[in-house]
Amino acid sequence: MTRFSSKPWLLVVTIGLGTLLNPLNSSMISVAVTRLQHEFDLTFADASWLISIFYIASAAAQPVMGKLSDMFGPKRLFLTGLVLVAATSLLAPFSPRFQWLLVYRALQAIGSSTLFPSGMTMIRTSITKGQGKALGTIAVFASTSAASGPSIAGFLIDWWDWPAIFLINLPFIILSFVLAIFVLPKKGQGKAELSRIDFIGMGLFTTGTVCLILFFLSLTNEIKWWALPAALAALTVFYSYEKRQKEPFIDLVSLKSNVPVTWIYIQFMTINLIYYCYFFGLPTFLQQVRHYSGKETGLIMLAMAGVGVMISPVAGRWIDQNGSKPPLLSGAVTLFIGTALLLTLHETSPLWGLLIIMAVLGVSNGFNKISMQTALYDHVKPEETGSASGLFQTSRYYGSILSTCLLGIVFTGHMDIQHLHSIAGICLIFCLFVLVLAVRHPRLRK
Repeated sequence: MTRFSSKPWLLVVTIGLGTLLNPLNSSMISVAVTRLQHEFDLTFADASWLISIFYIASAAAQPVMGKLSDMFGPKRLFLTGLVLVAATSLLAPFSPRFQWLLVYRALQAIGSSTLFPSGMTMIRTSITKGQGKALGTIAVFASTSAASGPSIAGFLIDWWDWPAIFLINLPFIILSFVLAIFVLPKKGQGKAELSRIDFIGMGLFTTGTVCLILFFLSLTNEIKWWALPAALAALTVFYSYEKRQKEPFIDLVSLKSNVPVTWIYIQFMTINLIYYCYFFGLPTFLQQVRHYSGKETGLIMLAMAGVGVMISPVAGRWIDQNGSKPPLLSGAVTLFIGTALLLTLHETSPLWGLLIIMAVLGVSNGFNKISMQTALYDHVKPEETGSASGLFQTSRYYGSILSTCLLGIVFTGHMDIQHLHSIAGICLIFCLFVLVLAVRHPRLRK
């Protein structure tokens, strides 16, 4: 241990500064999409790849980073992740073409995906007293950065331009890197066994997902018919291959044997599909239809993201007292109400009306995020917590990916209120599905 070992709060801050990079960069892009459409002459479907590629790379990287942390040591992996995010953040503003920007976004996602699992490993092995508080503080770093991402991006784009949303990472990276050298413990390095990494499973999963997105996004133009059978073939082979692996990329056998957990993953994926349709779609609506600036859009988005952060502690206390089902139902109901209210919105609707709708959606997110995670842990054994948490994150990423597909299909050409109503109408059907699953969820007292 270092001479800072007597200051666990410094370890938490160091890790927190790193772990906030993934949620921050996943949310800042929402306000930058309109500007990037103009910069690279893109349709919304094209620009939506900036969102999708980040989640695809994160979904593929997150489940294996824990194993890499065991092999190479969590401190080494943490520092490597920071360097990769720094390099991509410096290179992205100079992208000569849109394709290069996509590459940098994917590498940025992979780099930032190393930080959470390696950071959690160091906290769990270095902090024994007050570990729950430490983990809660890391969660605050993540949720606050995700919620404030659109507002930060709005101010940066208004002050300078879209490159600023990449360069803003550097102060966090530099501070975390310098602290990490002196603060993070040097232990936990094991034997490098790359055979434990299911690269074939990762490749099949990524191939199937990318082909599926290509097919969905081509529905409004020249349909890529080859992409659908390619996606189904890759995912079918993925399913067959994963069932035979000792350490699979995704443990499909466990999913099949634990049906309640499988439904929880499906429900959480659907919730994120709906939520991210609004999280990424509303900034486009605010800028292209209501003609708000990037800064104004970022501030308005706080009504949704910020309320979700404030509701989370309330949901946590409610769960402690009554279990996960009451806030789970509340999250489903408020998600349905907020989506239905969006259908009443028009071009001339007052801003306060939109803010109320966004706040309702934020309340829903605050309830759903905590209650879904608690519901998951109600149905898994303690020794399965790590793998269950990894799949929980993967289901969130997949819901986010599907939301960008839906937005790309609907938001073609000129954005208007009818497009927003189309999204809300489709999401209302998904809301009914979420509500049915919430009602069917068994009530378990904590």
